[in-house]
Order: sequence, then structure tokens, then C-alpha cells
Amino acid sequence: MINVGLIGFGLAGRSFHAPVIHAVPGLKLAAILQRSGDEAARLYPDARVVRSVEELLAMSDTRLIVVATPNDTHHPIARQCLAADRDVVVDKPLASTLDEALDLVKFAQERGRLLTVYQNRRYDGDFQAVQQLVASGRLGRIVRFETNYDRFRPQLKANAWRERSGPGTGILFDIAPHLIDHALVLFGLPGAVTADIRVERDNAIADDSFDLTLRYAGSLRALLRATMLAQVTRPRFILHGTSGAYVKHAFDVQEPKLRVGRFPWNEIPSEAEQRENSGVHTLVNADGTTKEQLVPPASTDYRNFYANVRDVLLGTAAAAVTPQQALNVMRVLELARESSTRRCTIPWPA
Repeated sequence: MINVGLIGFGLAGRSFHAPVIHAVPGLKLAAILQRSGDEAARLYPDARVVRSVEELLAMSDTRLIVVATPNDTHHPIARQCLAADRDVVVDKPLASTLDEALDLVKFAQERGRLLTVYQNRRYDGDFQAVQQLVASGRLGRIVRFETNYDRFRPQLKANAWRERSGPGTGILFDIAPHLIDHALVLFGLPGAVTADIRVERDNAIADDSFDLTLRYAGSLRALLRATMLAQVTRPRFILHGTSGAYVKHAFDVQEPKLRVGRFPWNEIPSEAEQRENSGVHTLVNADGTTKEQLVPPASTDYRNFYANVRDVLLGTAAAAVTPQQALNVMRVLELARESSTRRCTIPWPA
């Protein structure tokens, strides 16, 4: 049994880490750092609730630490945990700057500890279906990949760290790490990055919308977009290829269920839910006619991420999300900032 300490019990810790860790065999949610309140104690009575990182690290039998705190704290907290010879999972992104991320990776290597990033959306059933479709070659040569993460939140959230100005705030660092990771998993490193990062809502001070294009060799482009002002949302995924297309409208069901305290791995999806969560593959026949096929989501869930971490610590698997992959995401984020500021396309560093 691997004892896990969770730092942070806001939305990320409460909804996307604690229930997932708790549901993975071989992992024990031994401690939760919640600086105030008793929600963690009520939901997880078997876990010890602590009020500081130092108190958590004093628990010598806690091997794995999960950092689910605001982005600007990822670097100092993760470094403190690595210095205490703990293995560390950091919620995305790894840090607020590429330099901080590089420092963490180097320090983890020096200490001989696991350092990985919680890219749980690799385990969305619809993204897994997209991966399988791309690998199958049924779309032919892919020329365009679009992924959109749209919401309609015209009102600012008072005191929300994501809404403030400063390192790691705004929608780019909140949402883009997921979308960037998807593109890099599918197509590898781009040749160049073009981005438009902006503020759309009245009185907002942190970026709340972006259009990010990863440019690959030939005609392939990956378009990654998000906004907080989309009353009518764009499709979650779109792919166009020389032999057909794929469109998926609805979001994967795991996040909304976890947000309201439901555990998707305990639920058998209804036929209607399965249909709603399916994408549509349009095939082009040799005679130019088309045919549509439903593509259901693949069978997968967020527990697979932590099951992989468990197996890495047991020495039976390689990390699914590597430090280099985390650094690649950070580099895209920094190139996107530069591109938007300079209003030009930035080549990938040689």
C-alpha cells in the first residue's frame, strides 16, 4: 500500500484528485492538507487532515505527494516535497514558467524521485477514441485537428486566483495545458506556434480567451481554442483528413460527474448517454458519396493515471506522463505568450 498526501482541497483536490486516488487499489489517501474548514475530514474520515506542508511532510510513511494548489505555488511546494525525498504529482501545469519547470525536473532527477503531471484528460473516453481513430488511418492524412474548451461565464468570480493577474493565472495556463498535451500526444512537437491570447469579458484582468495554432510539417495544423464567453459552444473535437472527418460535440462525462460528487467508474452509462457522448465519423467512399458512423467513447477513466503512478512506484511500469512531456507543454505555453505579444509565428527552438 502506497500512502498518498494531497495538498489542496479546492476544486481540483476535492473533485479530481481525492476521489480518484481513493478509488485506486494499492493507494491510500493517508493525509489531506486543507488549510481551513472540515470538508476533507467529513468526506474522508480515514485520512489525517493537516494544516501545513511541514505537518504533512512530517508524516514519514507518506511516500507520494500530490500538489493541487494554485499554479504559482506549484514550483515551491513541489520542490519542498522533492527535497523531503517524496515522489510528486503536480496538477497541470508543472509550474508558472519554463525556467521553474526545468528546475523541478533537474532537481527531481538529482534526488532520484518521480515527478509527473496530472494530465487526466488523456483518459477522457472521447480523446482515447480520437487517438484510436487517428492511429487507424481511417481519416487518411490528417490536415486539421481542432480542440475547443468553451464555457459561458460572463461574470467574474470574486477572489478566484485564476481571475487575478500574475504568474500562472488566466485561461491559458488553466485550460491550454490539456489541449496542448492532446495535440502533442497525437502529432508530436510542432514546427512553430502562433497564438492570440486576449481578454474578452468586461472588467477582466486575466486572459479569458485564446486561439493557439501548432504548425506541423506540410499542411497539418492543430487549432486549440478556449473562451469564457461562448453561450453556444463549439464542438469538442474536429478532425479533417483526406479520407473523411470526425466531429465530437459533447464533453466527456467524467468531469461534470466528479464535480457534483458522482463516481463515473461506478456507473454504467445509459444508451442515451453513450449516444450523446459519441462522435461522428464521416467516411468518403470511392465514388464520392459519404457515410456516417457513430464512434462511441473508449472505455477508460481517470483512475488509470494514478494506477500508472502506483505501478511506476512499484517498479513495474514507465511513467505515462514524463517530465519531458511536461516540459514540452510548458515550452508551448511560453511560445504562445511570445507569439501573442509579438503578433507573429514563433518557430520551435532548434
